[in-house]
Amino acid sequence: MQIIKLSATESTNTYLKELWKHGELDDYTVVVTKDQTKGKGQMGTVWQSEPGKNLTFSVLKLLGDFGLKDQFLLNVYASMAVYDTLYNLGVPRLAIKWPNDILSGSSKLCGILVENIVSGTKIKAAIVGIGLNVNQTNFAGNLKASSLKVIADAHFDLDGLLGQIIENLQKYFQSTDPSNLTDLYKGYHSRLFRRGVASTFQKPDGTVFSGVIEGVSLQGKLLVRLADEHIQEFDLKEVKLLY
Repeated sequence: MQIIKLSATESTNTYLKELWKHGELDDYTVVVTKDQTKGKGQMGTVWQSEPGKNLTFSVLKLLGDFGLKDQFLLNVYASMAVYDTLYNLGVPRLAIKWPNDILSGSSKLCGILVENIVSGTKIKAAIVGIGLNVNQTNFAGNLKASSLKVIADAHFDLDGLLGQIIENLQKYFQSTDPSNLTDLYKGYHSRLFRRGVASTFQKPDGTVFSGVIEGVSLQGKLLVRLADEHIQEFDLKEVKLLY
C-alpha cells in the first residue's frame, strides 16, 4: 500500500484516476490532501472543506473481474467501513443515508463517491473517494453538516483516522464470498437512515410525496413503500429525501 500526501489538489479522485492512466498502481494506493479545492460528491455536488481540518482522500482498489451488475456492493463496502470506524470511536446516532452518506442524527459527517474503472461488463478497479468532517467547526450556514469535533468535543488525529478507515475498507473488500453477502446487506439495512419511518421525498419535477423506506435493492435502488402499499424502486437521479 502506498500513501501519497498532497498539500492541495482539486480532487483526490481525479488525481488518482490520472495516476492510473499513466502507470500501474499498487492495490490500496491512497491519495490524501490537506486542501481539496474542487471536491465532488454524488450527482456533481461540491464537497466543501477547510484546509487541514478534515480527511479528504481516495483509495484505489484493484478488482480484476468484478461484475458491473454488482457495482453497488462497492458503495456498501465503503459506507460500512466508515460507519464501523466512527462507531468504534463512540460517535452517537450513526446512520447511512442512501446511497452512502454517513450521518450522526440528521447531521452529515461524511460523503463517499465511488468511481469505477470499467472494461466491458467488468469493473477493473474502483476509486473510493471519502470526505470526512473531522476538526472543522464552522460550516458557513450549512445546517445539515457537522463534524467529529463538534459532536465529540475533542480533537482527532487525521492520520490515525485514515489508517482505521483503510483497515476497515480492507476488511470489507476481503469479504467478497457470496455466502457473506446476506449478512452484509442485512447490516447495511439495519444502519439505513429513516428505514421504516414515514418520510417525504421530492422528484426532479418538484413533485413531493410521502413513503416509507423499506431498504435498498441489490442494484442500489431505494425501495419506498407508497401510500397505496406498492413498493417502488428509485434511482439516485429519480428522488431526493427531504426528511
